[in-house]
Amino acid sequence: MTKVLVVDDEPNIVLSLEFLMQQAGFEVMTAEDGETALTRVAETRPDLVLLDISLPGIGGFDVLERLRADPDLARLPVIMLTAHGREVEREKGLALGADDYVTKPFSTRELVERVKALLGEAGQEGAS
Repeated sequence: MTKVLVVDDEPNIVLSLEFLMQQAGFEVMTAEDGETALTRVAETRPDLVLLDISLPGIGGFDVLERLRADPDLARLPVIMLTAHGREVEREKGLALGADDYVTKPFSTRELVERVKALLGEAGQEGAS
């Protein structure tokens, strides 16, 4: 089963994203901060990460930079989530290697479509 890691420090968002991704047929793991996110990625090797920018401790941009700096994780699809729709943040996220960028509040259907599109483009062989 395809694994999605949801990283956000707001419990309500984590719960709704977890439910949404499970309904879409994904196995879901969660992390509430950047440190935990990096640990989960190392332990479970998710197929995609939904990553909030504003996190306690290590922020989303730093998590993204660390993932991209690791040759084994450099191609891991990452969708940045933010409550701030500022163009400068979007550009920074994409410049650091984010695959997509979604502003909260987001359309649940659109988010699922973006996740599925990225996983399809990432060439997930054998994913069921």
